[in-house]
Amino acid sequence: MALSSIVEFSVELDRPGDAAFTGGEVVSGRVVLELRRDTRVQALKAQGRGVATAHWLENRGMNSVYNDYTSKVTYFRKRQHLIRDNGEVTVLPAGRHEFPFSFQLPEETLVTSFEGKHGSIRYWVKVKLHRPWSTVRKIKKEFTVIEPIDINTPALLAPQAGTKDKMARAWYRNFGQVNVTAKIDRKGYTPGEVIPVFAEFDNSTSRSIVPKAYITQTQTFIARGTMKQKRSVVATLCGDIVGARTRETWHGRAIKIPPLGPSILQCRIIKVEYMLKVCVDVPGTSKLCLELPLVIGTIPLHPFGSRTSSVSSQYSVNVDWLRMAIPEQPEPPPEYSAVVSDEEAEQRNSSSSPQPADDLSGILERPLQAFVQEFRFRPPPVYSVIDPNPQPYNIRPRCMTC
Repeated sequence: MALSSIVEFSVELDRPGDAAFTGGEVVSGRVVLELRRDTRVQALKAQGRGVATAHWLENRGMNSVYNDYTSKVTYFRKRQHLIRDNGEVTVLPAGRHEFPFSFQLPEETLVTSFEGKHGSIRYWVKVKLHRPWSTVRKIKKEFTVIEPIDINTPALLAPQAGTKDKMARAWYRNFGQVNVTAKIDRKGYTPGEVIPVFAEFDNSTSRSIVPKAYITQTQTFIARGTMKQKRSVVATLCGDIVGARTRETWHGRAIKIPPLGPSILQCRIIKVEYMLKVCVDVPGTSKLCLELPLVIGTIPLHPFGSRTSSVSSQYSVNVDWLRMAIPEQPEPPPEYSAVVSDEEAEQRNSSSSPQPADDLSGILERPLQAFVQEFRFRPPPVYSVIDPNPQPYNIRPRCMTC
C-alpha cells in the first residue's frame, strides 16, 4: 500500500492558542501543507464560522420514542479560496507549502464562546483539500471569542437590594415570621472580586434559623419553543445561627466570585445568568430565599472615577441604608464678619431702612440685583454646637426593617 502524499495538513493561527478575539478583529493564520511527492490539487478552501447550537432529547410517555429539540443560530460565516477550483488541476511540488488566510469578525455584537450540557457557542476555521479521485481532507481549528462586558456602566453600577418575609408554619401551627433584607453595592462584578453582602435577618419565630448566601449559575437552552435549564451553585457563604426572636446583621460579609465565564444575555437560544441568593433555613418549613441579580463581566471596575470603587476594593462600606451609621460632627459656619466687612454691613443696614409709605411709585423700576444682594448678605442664624432639641437616650435608631 502506497504511503499518502500528505505528510502534514494543519491550521496555524497568528495568535497564541489561548488568545481570545472580539467583534471587529481579524482572525488570521496559515494552512500548512507538507507533501511527500508532487500532488495534484483541485481546490483548497478555508471557511470561518461561528454557530450557537442547542440540542437535547426527551422521552415522553412509556414508549421509546424520543423528541428531538434542536436550534441553531449562525453569527459568522465567511469563505476564502486558497487554491480556486477553476476547472484545472494544480500540481504542488513536494515539500512544505503555506497558504495565508484572514477573516474579519463582524462588527456587531457576537456572543462569547460557551460549552454547556445542552448546547454550545463555537467559532472555528475549517479547511478542505480537494484532490482528483481522492476523498476530501478536512481539518478544523477552533478559536475563542469573548465579547466584552464593561461593568463601569450605570446599569451595572446600580445597587441591588430587596426584602422578603415568610410565615414559618408546620402543619396548622404558626411559629412566627422571618424577615430578610439584603443589599449589594452594584450589579456587575468580574471573576476574582469579592462581593460585600449587607443583610439583616429578623427572626420572630420560636425556632433558630441559619442564614446563607449563594452565587448560582443558570444555563438556559431554547429550542422549538421549549426551554431546558441547568442550575448550579458556584460559591457559598454560611452565616451564624440566629436564635429565636433575635436579629442578626451582616456588615459586608464577603463572598468571593470564582473563575467563571461571563454572562451571556444576547443569544437567542442560549443564556447564562447569575444570581446572588440570600436564604434562610427555617426548621419545619420551606426555605426563604431573596434573589439579587448579578452580571459577570470582563472589564473590571475602574480604580477611580466610580463612586463604588472604594467599596469593592478597600471595604470602606457604607451602611447608611441600614441607618446604623453615626453622622459626623457638623462643622460650624464662618463668622458673619469674615464674610461681610463692617462697611458693607453698615451700608446694607442703612439701605434696608423702610421708605416712606407714599414713595412707592418707582419700586418696580429699581434693579432686581439690589434685592437679591440684600437677601444674600443677611446674617445667618446663631450657630450652636449643642443640639437645642436632643434625642432622648432611651430611644435607639430604628432599622429599615423595623
